[in-house]
Order: sequence, then C-alpha cells, then structure tokens
Amino acid sequence: MKFITTLCLATALGTAAAPAAQAQQVASPYHTRFAVDGPIILGLGAVSAYGLYRVQQKSGLSDAELANLKKEDVPSFDRFSAGWYSDRAQTASDLLCYPTLAIAPGLLALNKDVRSHYGQILGLYVETMLASDALFTTSVGNIYRYRPYLYGSEGGGGRSGKIATNSFFAGHTAHTATATFFAAKVLHDFNPGYAGEGLVWGAAAVVPAAVAYFRIEAGKHFLSDNIVGYVVGTTMGIAVPQLHKVAGRHGVSFVPMQGLNANGYAYSGLLLSKRL
Repeated sequence: MKFITTLCLATALGTAAAPAAQAQQVASPYHTRFAVDGPIILGLGAVSAYGLYRVQQKSGLSDAELANLKKEDVPSFDRFSAGWYSDRAQTASDLLCYPTLAIAPGLLALNKDVRSHYGQILGLYVETMLASDALFTTSVGNIYRYRPYLYGSEGGGGRSGKIATNSFFAGHTAHTATATFFAAKVLHDFNPGYAGEGLVWGAAAVVPAAVAYFRIEAGKHFLSDNIVGYVVGTTMGIAVPQLHKVAGRHGVSFVPMQGLNANGYAYSGLLLSKRL
C-alpha cells in the first residue's frame, strides 16, 4: 500500500483548492476550505510518510526466529489461519482492492449532483484516504506482528523480509473499506433516500469483506487484523465526510430564473429552492 501516500499527495494539491461555494445546480452538503483542508492533507501525508520510514527501519526474522515460531503462540481467535499461504488469493485481493480505490470515487461522477462538485469531492476523498493511510502506516511501522504464512513452510524469500512483520493491521481491507464507504456516504448525502440506496451500502460492505477473506486465505493477515482494518476503513470513509457536513443543506439547489420585471425590463438571477 506504499503507493497510496504518493498518489494522494500528488492529487491533493490539484483538488483541495476547488471552490466549494460557487453557484451550482445543487449545493454541496459539504464545506471545505483550502486554508484548513490543505494543511490537514499535507499533515496526514507527512504522518503516512513517517510510518513508511518506520517500516523501512524494521528488521526481518532470522532463521532461528523463524524456526522458533509456533502456532500455539497465536491467540486462539486467530489460530485457524496460522500457516496458510496462497498466491492465488493474494492476487485476488490485489485485483479487488487496487481497482476499487479508483472505481469507487469514479462511479460518483455518474451522479449529476455529485459531478457538479467533483473537484471538491476528489479533494475530500484524498483527505479521507490519507486519514486511513496515516493510521495504517503508523501501525505497521511500529507494531511487530508476524504474518500467518510464517507459521507454515511457504512464502519464499518473503519469510525473512521486514514486511513479514507487517500483519497488523490489514491495509488492503482498510483502504478498500475507506473507498467504498466514502462513495456510499457521499451519494447518500447528495441524494438522501434515493432508490436502491440499500444495495449501494450493501455493496460497500461486501467488497472490503471479500478483500479481507482473500487476505486471510493468502496468509497475509489474521482475522483480527482484518477486523481492525475493516473498522478503521469504514470509520474514516464515513466520519471524514460527516465532519465536513453543512447543517441544513440537504436538497438545496439554485434554479436559474429569467424574465421581465413589472417595468418591462429583462432580468436574470438564481432562485434558491429546497427539496423536502
């Protein structure tokens, strides 16, 4: 997940400054300010970068340490997957996770109300993703937890590398949940009560759960690692947009008006209306 920090930082400066208060067909339910959100994005990016630095300072396991690993040392809650390893499952988790990070915000552009504020939404997405990434990199950079496959005989050269200690918590699951729940939250805030909303929230929940399943099968993370990752991603995907909500702005729109006034002069303007 190292590319997340670079991608978000590269995108942030181009999107966070998008005006949020321009007259649009539908007013955004969110309030963002470059003077506030810009430094937050940069700060979260710095925390993520520091976490990656900490990962690079970790040391791998020696042959003696690998030989001393015992499944009995794994908490009973997680022990069932100790020793699991699957290249196929790892590939499946990658194919579910990485495209979702782009597809979830991309699908939001299909909604005309969201599309009219898409620059703002992309900036908010970057901020949300970096919030999850900062927690993830800080955790894996400072917490040593052996990946499940180390308790078996497979894993190749990755058995002695530093990433073998990055089990806690599950980054694929966290980032996927962030993306899907962010998309579901934004769509709800722009179109509360729309048809099919339950299916969207259901899909938002199922996709990261599938990623978590494959990460366990691949031997990359224990069940508890994925539960924490799922909770972190879901929380960030919902909480960050919620913190930017503007009270009383649901369904507010600006309707262009043109005509003649009582004196026969032409006029044009905007009529503020609210959908109940």
